[in-house]
Amino acid sequence: MAHDLNSRLTYPNTPSNINYLYDPALNKGTAFTREERDALGLWGLLPPGINTMSEQVLRAMGNYRRKTSDLEKYIFLAALQDRNQTLYYRVLADYLEEMMPIIYTPTVGLACQEYVHIFRRPKGIFVSSRNKGKFSRILKNWPNKDVRVIVITDGERILGLGDLGVAGMGIPVGKLSLYTACAGIHPSWCLPVTIDVGTNNVKLQNDPLYFGMRHDRIRGEAYDSLIEEFIMAVQDNFHHTLIQFEDFGNINAFRLLGRYRNRVCTFNDDIQGTASVALAGMYAAMRMIGGKLVDQKILFLGAGEAGTGIGDLIVKAMMDEGLSQEEARERCWFTDSKGLIVKSRQKLAAHKVPYAHEFEYQADFLDAVKALKPTAVVGVSGQAKAFSQPVLEEMARCNERPLVFALSNPTANAECTALEAYAWTDGRAVFASGSPFEPVNLRGVTYEPGQGNNAYIFPGVGLGVIASRAKHVTDEMFMTASRVLAGEVSQEDFERGSIYPPLVKIREVSIKIAAAVAEVAFDQGLAGVPRPDDLRDFIQSHVYEPNYQSYV
Repeated sequence: MAHDLNSRLTYPNTPSNINYLYDPALNKGTAFTREERDALGLWGLLPPGINTMSEQVLRAMGNYRRKTSDLEKYIFLAALQDRNQTLYYRVLADYLEEMMPIIYTPTVGLACQEYVHIFRRPKGIFVSSRNKGKFSRILKNWPNKDVRVIVITDGERILGLGDLGVAGMGIPVGKLSLYTACAGIHPSWCLPVTIDVGTNNVKLQNDPLYFGMRHDRIRGEAYDSLIEEFIMAVQDNFHHTLIQFEDFGNINAFRLLGRYRNRVCTFNDDIQGTASVALAGMYAAMRMIGGKLVDQKILFLGAGEAGTGIGDLIVKAMMDEGLSQEEARERCWFTDSKGLIVKSRQKLAAHKVPYAHEFEYQADFLDAVKALKPTAVVGVSGQAKAFSQPVLEEMARCNERPLVFALSNPTANAECTALEAYAWTDGRAVFASGSPFEPVNLRGVTYEPGQGNNAYIFPGVGLGVIASRAKHVTDEMFMTASRVLAGEVSQEDFERGSIYPPLVKIREVSIKIAAAVAEVAFDQGLAGVPRPDDLRDFIQSHVYEPNYQSYV
């Protein structure tokens, strides 16, 4: 008779001694105290010496800094998260400026490109067309039942890298790490999700290590039914859960946001989060150089979800300052792969039509700059070096302080570098980028460019939405977040050339944004809890601090 080992296995409801070492949410490694080792039966399973968390952080940073490439650093941090979650978030909290380019842009892009080759341990939930009809059952497999924020991607437009299929999971994982590191949202509340609907990336389809669906992307009604099933499965399994759409292609991003934003609690970070951080940069730039938002003429390079999302929020902000919608839209101009968007062009996508103005068509971006004489250029095209020397010199000719926002990620896709922006405008540019750049020294003057990173916005917005249990996420919440962020830029920051606060302040800024967003939820009647007497204390009560808990 065959001996069935599995029949003898038991799965207790309370952790066994070994669970405390191998469950990353419970593990403290060498920081387990003598009393805990006695009570939990851990003697002999650990070295006899006991370390403080500070000593563990010192060890982790020593190992981290010995890695010879950014991808190896990414892999090291992922492994740390897999074995000791609390220590991982302590390291992020203490060294966020150093860690941000690794856990998010630009390194996360490379990690997604190499995802199937560096894969160690699954994080989050994967659903696919193969599971149709079973999404709700699959979500029940997730061990944490109190999920309050989900980041979901279908992998079609990962940063500026295109279709990476199931390998796009690195983005939801990275975003949720930032929710915890930047705003203190408890990691057990976070769920990264990839919905695998195939990939049109032939290289991935032919990669023997690829573990996604090896067929072209599902489109149309079949695609929509999968998204609908997932959204409903979330409602069935969790309560008061924020769903963040991330890195969906233009063909779906606007449609899905329009379909679900008034049905469930959701937003699209590429459309609304990017818009909010860009608007904050505009507000801060007005403080820095003097001027009004309504007096700006903004020319966008790129008319996808990021570009038109920024345009839409800037229009609302200008309307808030007294312009009509038509007047505000006349201050926002767009170019796409075919040139300047004007009324004479045929078959424009629906999201571009509101910005098709009566003007002479310009096929080239430089010609558009010369014809329109904008005060600001905003790059969201993913086209490296598109802000060429002639473009930036022209911007400097028609503006004393030209606004140059090169927001495309990763760094290799930026429309220009910080050095180029300053050098080609004689140091007069007000520059912001999507990925980090090192300080620039130009003729004895040092400029420290600000990074228009969505991490300044979405963690704080998410915390405010979660704490207030808001039914929906509104444009007013993102406008409010922009104002709070812009208000946190100091005169010292301006003097360094930055229109964003330093990353070391991001947790403090996120809590202020969360309080302001929650206030909007209460004012708009969207909150699911009573208004507290002290909103700041209420928000703070929801903030997770990465410190070890005592087990005895």
